Amino acid sequence: MKIISYDCFSGISGDMNLGAMIDLGVDKTYLIDELNKLNLPGWELIVQKDQRHGIAGTKVTVKQTRHEHSHRHFSDIEKIIKDSALDNKTKELSLKIFMKIAQAEGAVHGISIDHVHFHEVGAVDSIIDVVGAAICFNALKVDTVHVSTVELGGGFVLCDHGKLPVPAPATVELIKDIPVKKGGVDYEATTPTGAAILAALGTSFNTDLSFKIEKTAYGVGQKEHPDVPNLLRVFLGETISNPSSGHDAVQIECNIDDMNPEFFEYISDRLFKAGASDVYFSNIMMKKGRPGILLNVICETELADIIKNIIFTESTSLGIRTFPFRKDTLARDFETIQTIYGDLTVKRSYYKGKEVSCKPEYEDCKRIAAEKQIPVKEVYNNIMALLLKNK
Repeated sequence: MKIISYDCFSGISGDMNLGAMIDLGVDKTYLIDELNKLNLPGWELIVQKDQRHGIAGTKVTVKQTRHEHSHRHFSDIEKIIKDSALDNKTKELSLKIFMKIAQAEGAVHGISIDHVHFHEVGAVDSIIDVVGAAICFNALKVDTVHVSTVELGGGFVLCDHGKLPVPAPATVELIKDIPVKKGGVDYEATTPTGAAILAALGTSFNTDLSFKIEKTAYGVGQKEHPDVPNLLRVFLGETISNPSSGHDAVQIECNIDDMNPEFFEYISDRLFKAGASDVYFSNIMMKKGRPGILLNVICETELADIIKNIIFTESTSLGIRTFPFRKDTLARDFETIQTIYGDLTVKRSYYKGKEVSCKPEYEDCKRIAAEKQIPVKEVYNNIMALLLKNK
C-alpha cells in the first residue's frame, strides 16, 4: 500500500505540513488554484526553498493581506467549506480536521462544539493550512498514514486566551493516543492545527513499521534552534511484508464487572486508534457468581504504557495483568484489482513464501454495498468467486 510516514522529531504545524507536502511533490500552482475555490479573500501563499542545519526543504508562509476578525464558530467555517467549489472528498476531510479541533476546544472549555469560538485556528491562515492539508493528502492518493513519536516542545505560548503552557490545552486533547515526547525544544513545536492534522489523517501510530522509501521531503518551520533543526520530515513509500514475521509483543488484560456496557465500544475504538493489534471481550463468571467481562488487548511492547493509561482512565478496572509473549504472523501483501464494482483492495497472506489465503478488504466491500444498495455478503461472495476463478 502507498504510505506517508510523518517523522515529527521537531513537531508539526500547519505551515510545516504544507511545506513538506509541496516538497514531496504536490504542485504549488495546483494547491493555490484549489485553495482559491474557497472564495476566501485576504491571503497569499509564499513558497520558498530554505534550510535548517544544512538540510534543505520547502518553507510555506500563509500571509494575511488584510486585517480580519478571526473569531469564527465551527458553523462559520463549515459554511465557508461547504459553499466552496472544492470536491466533496476535500470538503469532508477539511471538516473532519476542523471537527477534531472543535471537539478538543469544547472539551477544554467545557462547552458544546456549537459554542466554540475558533480564535487563532479560525483565522484565514489556519483555514488555508487545514484545507491545504486535505487538498495535498487527496492529491497524493495514499492508502495509509503512519505517525512517529511527536515532539511537543516546551515553555509557554501567547494566544488569545493569554499565556498558556506548552503543549496548549487543545493540543493535549488532540494528541491523545498518539505517542509523544516533550522538552526537546523550548518553544511550541506542535500546534493545535498540526495536532489536528495528525489526529485526522493518522492510521497507525506505533514505531514497528516496514516500508520502502520512495521519496523524503522536509517542511521548514518558522523557528531556529541551535540543537534541533525546525523541520518536519515526511516519507512517501510503499509498505512491505516483513520476512521475519515473529517478534515480541504483550497481552494486557483485566476483569470488569461494574461498568456500563455501552462504554466498551468507545474504549475499543480508543485502544485501536492508539495502535493496539487486537482488542476483544469475553464473558466470564467472577467470584460470588457475578457475571463479568474479560478485556484483552494485544499490542507492541512500546505501546504498553499508552494502552494501560487508556484502560485505567476509561474503564472501571482497578488492576491490569501484562503478559509478554512471542507473536508470529503471516506475511501480507495488499493488491488493488479490477472488479465489476470498480477498483477493490484484496489482502494476500503468505506462509514461508507460499500464499495460504486471499480475501477482499471488508471496508471496501462495505463501501461498495452502501454505494450499490446491495447486501455486503453479495459483494464479498462475488469477489471471492473472482479470486478463486483467477487462482
